[in-house]
Amino acid sequence: MERSQRADHILDVAGELLVAWGYGRVTIDEIARRAKVGKGTVYLHWKTKDALLLAVMLKAQSRIHQRQLELMRADPLEILPSRMLRRHFLDFQGEPVLRALYTDDADILGRLNDTAKKEFAELMAQGDRHLRRHLEVLREHGLVRDDTDVHHQQYALLATSNGFFTAEALLSDRAPDTLEVRADILSRTIRSALEVSADDGPGSGGPDSGPGSDLGSGPGPGSGSGPDAASPRTRAAAAAAAPEIIACYEHFNELCAQEMRRQIRD
Repeated sequence: MERSQRADHILDVAGELLVAWGYGRVTIDEIARRAKVGKGTVYLHWKTKDALLLAVMLKAQSRIHQRQLELMRADPLEILPSRMLRRHFLDFQGEPVLRALYTDDADILGRLNDTAKKEFAELMAQGDRHLRRHLEVLREHGLVRDDTDVHHQQYALLATSNGFFTAEALLSDRAPDTLEVRADILSRTIRSALEVSADDGPGSGGPDSGPGSDLGSGPGPGSGSGPDAASPRTRAAAAAAAPEIIACYEHFNELCAQEMRRQIRD
């Protein structure tokens, strides 16, 4: 097995054990045993247990970023916040380690949660800057409202999405039956709060302009009215905005990869 393949296998095993047992019970010995490698082999890749488990988190986050980038490259409308957050919400549920981090699950992560916040502080700050630029580009192309401060929009976006993510644990007994339905509700909420039709043009993002009325980002696999519901002008605006936004997320993905390499033993 090549070095990179062996490292990926160890990460997968470590992630499974972290979710099943929690941080406190996971040991390098058990990870090595389950991965069918020597304990020394694990330490060839990572200096400490924390470094290994932080890499598990980064790998899970990278999988989500890669899927988002693939969607954006395939369809520029996927740069719209309502579409992006809908897919992110669905993908996130398939990453139990990230769910634990998001809900501050001490039973699973223990002190690793605090370690991650310290180790990833700059990465998180970079993510905030990329999201702000994402919104600025959308505003420039008439795809989101420009009648409020972009920082306020960013806060609204993060607060709303965080609420939906944490509600998975806090409101499970009152949630609609399916994950898809909950993703659709999040999509509609974001669309109504932020998005406008490119046909309205910049400066028309008032409450009577029909936010997102033709964006095709409602319920369903990607669109409540089908993927072709957006007007030609909106599609053209998204296509024009997409390259810079995709470049932002490609850069952020590379930063995540650099952080993963930083956790690896020299």
